[in-house]
Parts: sequence; structure tokens; C-alpha cells
Amino acid sequence: MLGRTKTATGRSAVMDELSPARIMDVGMGFWPAKTLLSAVELGLFTRLGSNSMTAEELQAALGLHPRANPDFFDALVALRFLQRDGDGAGARYRNTAETAFFLDRSSRAYLGDFLEMANARLYPFWGDLTEALKSGRPQNESKQSGAPMFVELYRDPKRLEQFMDAMAGISAANFQAFAEKFDFSQYATLCDVGGATGQLSMIVANRHPHVRCITADLPVVTTIAERKIAATGLSDRVTAQSVDFLTEPLPRADVVTMGMILHDWSMDKKMHLIRAVYDALPPGGAFVVIENLIDDARRENAFGLMMSLNMLIEFGEAFDFTGRDFSQWCRTAGFTKIDVVPLAGPASAGIAYK
Repeated sequence: MLGRTKTATGRSAVMDELSPARIMDVGMGFWPAKTLLSAVELGLFTRLGSNSMTAEELQAALGLHPRANPDFFDALVALRFLQRDGDGAGARYRNTAETAFFLDRSSRAYLGDFLEMANARLYPFWGDLTEALKSGRPQNESKQSGAPMFVELYRDPKRLEQFMDAMAGISAANFQAFAEKFDFSQYATLCDVGGATGQLSMIVANRHPHVRCITADLPVVTTIAERKIAATGLSDRVTAQSVDFLTEPLPRADVVTMGMILHDWSMDKKMHLIRAVYDALPPGGAFVVIENLIDDARRENAFGLMMSLNMLIEFGEAFDFTGRDFSQWCRTAGFTKIDVVPLAGPASAGIAYK
């Protein structure tokens, strides 16, 4: 315990030992967040590519007002999203290794689609978090229209594909890690429920040539997936199948996966999906969820906990969960063995065996 002994100057020892720095960093966290998101929205990192530019050149290339120069660029330097060679008007700005790899659209690891979606959708919605906490109601597009989030999203195919590409960007590392860590030697078929662009199925098919994959989603999504699968040349081993997974039986397979799907739903719908997966699996089959599983003590995985708050903002009754939660739900449905395998960053795979 910190004592409260007065110092010679009359200050409390507690005041001498404590700092408000972390409180201020988090409380003002929207400053660096919006600085980065605006840079992505403007295409700054893609415009730089492997080159360097002066502040005046960047200002002209991005169509910025002179007032943005040099504060915007130097803020990105201080945040370590840009590097700067030299000082003053002649200084040249260039990407860091991370921004070149993850935020230049020409890179295979581009994450900007997700950040653009976060900037356009999530950033303004999170401004109403307090209202969500008090009301328990969504704060997204449905707040104005009254229609569920996915209904609103599916009305505009172009916007839907942007959303799907955004989710693919943030999920790629987790899906790669799953394909590398899960033992597919005893399994010949996989069905990815809510498979969106077919990304997980294509990653598994590339890594494990003996596995045939189905990516299952609604018809409007399946059309997009078919196009993306064909572009990879995997159509002989990866197929897209239309299914409404809340109302129809799931395609049968040795392994059924759900990547960032189970957290979208209420408790009743979660259990409906878990039971539907159990029915679709053969004895010995595996059910895999890839989520930002919250640690069982709910103390460490801040990203997973905030993702659960994001589910409140998006859907109201939806929520993220711990590995222990997943285990209890799956055992209730009849699964006999459950594992949790860490993937990339805050994500894990929850695996239940029938």
C-alpha cells in the first residue's frame, strides 16, 4: 500500500509516486487513432509507397490545405507511422517498415480496408458508447432505420463487399495461424460457416491440398466468394454454397469453422448455432471458432473485451466470450473435448470435438 505521508513540500507521497500519464494516453486515445485513420483514408501510405516526399509534395499529392502542413505529417512521425529524413521544409517523409507492409495498398498484407471501415463506420458509432451502455441498444445504422445491421449492410452490394474485404484483412493472420496449427491429417472436408469471401477455406486449401472446403453464406455473399475463389484457381477444391445458417441445416463436413461469427449473436442464437454444428459433424469431427477469446479471468485481453463492447454497439444483445464459456456451451450441446489454441495477437481458436 502506498502511504499518505506528507513530504517536506506538503505534497502527498501518493501524488509523488503516481502519474496520470496512462489515464491521459487512453482518455485522449482518439487523437492518435483519428490521425492514423485519416492518413489511411487519404491514401497517404500508398501514395508514398517505397518513395520519399517533402511535406509540400505530400500536401499537393493528397489535396490538403496548407494548414495541415507540417503538423499532420510530423504527428505521424512522432507516432512512428512515418519516418522523416532531415528537418525543415526540405525534409523528406517515407513509410516505416510496418506502414509499408500493412498500409500500402500494393502490399499483400494490406490492412487498410479494415481501418477504412473502422473510420467510416465504427469511429462515429463509438461516440455513442455511453448511450449503448445505458440502453443496451445498437448505435450503428439501425439506430436511424430500425433495420438490423446485416439487413442494412446487404442492401448495398458494393458496401457489403467493402465490409467483407475489411474483415478479410483483419482475419488473414488468424486464419493462417489456424491452418498451420490445426492437425488436418485425419480430416478430408471443411465447411466454413459465414465464410464471407471464402478466405479461410482458400487458406486451408492452399496449406492442406487433401482437404476439400465449402464456404457457406447467404446468396448475395456467395456470389462475391465465387468470384474471389475463381481468381485464385482453387475452384476445384473450394466451393461456395448458399445457406441461411440460422434457419437451414449446415452442410456436413469433418471440420466446421466459424471465423468471427459466433460473437455476432445472442445467447439463444449462439446455442442454436452450436447445436446445428454438432448435427453437421461426424463422430470425431471438430468445431472451430476463431475469435478474440477473452481470458477466463476477464483481466487481460482488453481487445477482446472491447470487441464485446463493439458487439453491443453493432447488435445490442451480441457479445464476445471466454474459452471457458465456449467449453461450457459446447459440452451442453454434446461435445466431449474442448481445446483453446492461441493464434495471432489477441485471437484464439476454440476447438470442440464430437
